[in-house]
Amino acid sequence: MIHRRKFIASALATAGAGFNVAQSFAQGGAYPNRPIHIIVPFAPGGGVDVFGRVLAEKLKEKRGITVVIENRAGGNGSIGGQAVQKSDPDGYTLLFSAATHVMAKLVMRGAPYDPVTDFVPVARVGEAPMLLVMAPKLPQKNITEVVAAAKANPERWTFAAASLGAPGHIAEVAFNKLAGLNLTIAPYRGTAPALTDVAAGHVQMLIDPAIALLPMARGGSVKALAITSAKRIPIAPEIPSAPESGMPGLEHASWYGVWGPKALPANIVTWLNAAFNEATQELAASGKLAELGIVPVKETPDEFAKFVVKDVKRNTELLQSVKFEPV
Repeated sequence: MIHRRKFIASALATAGAGFNVAQSFAQGGAYPNRPIHIIVPFAPGGGVDVFGRVLAEKLKEKRGITVVIENRAGGNGSIGGQAVQKSDPDGYTLLFSAATHVMAKLVMRGAPYDPVTDFVPVARVGEAPMLLVMAPKLPQKNITEVVAAAKANPERWTFAAASLGAPGHIAEVAFNKLAGLNLTIAPYRGTAPALTDVAAGHVQMLIDPAIALLPMARGGSVKALAITSAKRIPIAPEIPSAPESGMPGLEHASWYGVWGPKALPANIVTWLNAAFNEATQELAASGKLAELGIVPVKETPDEFAKFVVKDVKRNTELLQSVKFEPV
């Protein structure tokens, strides 16, 4: 019996090196044996929500597990983030978010956690170009015309942002810097409400992942001005790149990842990383990610952690260069 206990302890300690979860949980049942809850910290309908639901369906299909998506919007993503941070580290409550998550301390004066040290990075699963859209009744047709109009009457121009620290918000800060402007950026509780206000003309512009904005842009509810990349993208070849529209250097993309609470065991992290990578690669092979404008990413948890450090450094330097103050 003593030898058996030593073996189980050893297996648990070295699970991250490749032991499967069934071995590690020999006495407690294999993980997962009940529904996994994935918290999306934004309102339904945005890019994070759409991608999260697609991934959840593929996980159900490939792994035979129940995956429940929960939307907990508010606090620039921190309400949903805090729910995961405070959850039991058992692998049954996870966070699915965008780059927004790792920006919490940079954009919030009272961030309830450290997004880098209080969470375990599980998997980075995709990147997506972003789209600049404008209220449909405005006459401007490209970025050059927008900048000219905004310089003449800056009080008439406001950006909506899905949340502070979101990739779109960072791109809007970059837009202001490149244009020599200081247009107001108004944060919302997610992409859907921000997009609704742009369509209604209550605010003038929004930058957010193309995955969320293209349907309304193609339907004429908002006006597409540019993709925030150096070149046009396959899913929207009719929309000019930022340089074509008048703003070279506006090159920003969103990215998406999965996190768990800080003490999540290494063997569960390993299982989840493999499961999410498998789901992402299958969605890419089927063409589903291309339809959504998402480029798949496959990384180990360690590679994901290193990527986050670099991304936070880049965005910190941008925010500091425009003297951004946390709200």
